[in-house]
Amino acid sequence: MNDHHMRDGRGRAALRWLLAAVYAFIGVVHLVATDAMLPLMPDWVPEPRLVIQATGLCELAGALGLLIPATRRAAAVGLALYAVCVYPANLKHAFDHIHIDGIPDSWWYHGPRLAFQPVFVWAALWAGGLIDWPFRSDADRSRRS
Repeated sequence: MNDHHMRDGRGRAALRWLLAAVYAFIGVVHLVATDAMLPLMPDWVPEPRLVIQATGLCELAGALGLLIPATRRAAAVGLALYAVCVYPANLKHAFDHIHIDGIPDSWWYHGPRLAFQPVFVWAALWAGGLIDWPFRSDADRSRRS
């Protein structure tokens, strides 16, 4: 294994642990503070309380799944899709100026959060080993062609 692959492996492992911690924390919040999150749900979402609880369970499952080699890729896809699916709630939170205790209600918070959502999609896919971009070297590209 060359030096690039060793660094790449350590980087992916570190990001997996970081994502697992973040998603586990957020998953617990969804389960213990379900009612506080209800105002964030778009009106078109059926059974919003159940959806919030289900997303909490999905976050916990994804966090655990990232750390288990046999489930890592599936968990990464699930967390990437999750990050896309919660975007409407993030937009509602920002544009409807919904106050949630403990979460800022300013564009200093919402702007970066909305812009960063695609990074969460990428991070899950890269940490799960599904994509190499942008870190794959020219040597790696030529070996794979």
